[in-house]
Amino acid sequence: MMKNIIFDLDGTLWDSRSTLIEAWNSVLDKHQLIEKPLVEDDLTKFMGLLLPDILPILFPNGTPEQFDLILKEIIEHECKTLSTKGGIIYEKVEHTLNVLSKNHDLYIVSNCQDGYIEAFLEFSKFSHFFKDYESAGRTGKNKQENIRLVLERNELNPEQTIYVGDTQTDYSSSTANDLNFVFCNYGFGELDENSKVFAEINSFDELAKLSVTSQNLV
Repeated sequence: MMKNIIFDLDGTLWDSRSTLIEAWNSVLDKHQLIEKPLVEDDLTKFMGLLLPDILPILFPNGTPEQFDLILKEIIEHECKTLSTKGGIIYEKVEHTLNVLSKNHDLYIVSNCQDGYIEAFLEFSKFSHFFKDYESAGRTGKNKQENIRLVLERNELNPEQTIYVGDTQTDYSSSTANDLNFVFCNYGFGELDENSKVFAEINSFDELAKLSVTSQNLV
């Protein structure tokens, strides 16, 4: 039976773009880097990427010094705002996590900045559902390495663990750790046509209905 479930955050558990865009516009306007405000769709294609990789794409003429300063300000603004204003938690997430947590150990691994998962947990009041979590901002490592960290420090058996996410990075990082992958097709990403997933879900609550080795997840 599958005992452990590791979740991505953005596009899997919630959508925080409306709050993130507010933080980004505030900082970018301060530094006079935008002629018109960014909109949610401007961020969608970057969801799941590491923050240091996003600004050079948006502003190819920027300098490393500018990016370091702007990233620091964006991170501070995001985490402060998210913990109170939050984002849109997908339908039936709380109910499904409650069901799953009765028979499974739950975890989060995200490419977000340090403090972002904590802000999500503070806003959602979901801390009690999760045994552990890790982020790129806290370790400086990519998602593949952070999944491995969570597996190792919690002594999780990959054969009894699945990863649930919505991007190609999620898929590649989890399968590199020999984990089965569940694709959230309601999220922000798409998968290559050759990707072989364990399952694909249209809504979060479908997780509670999946079968693993002929046994229900729940």
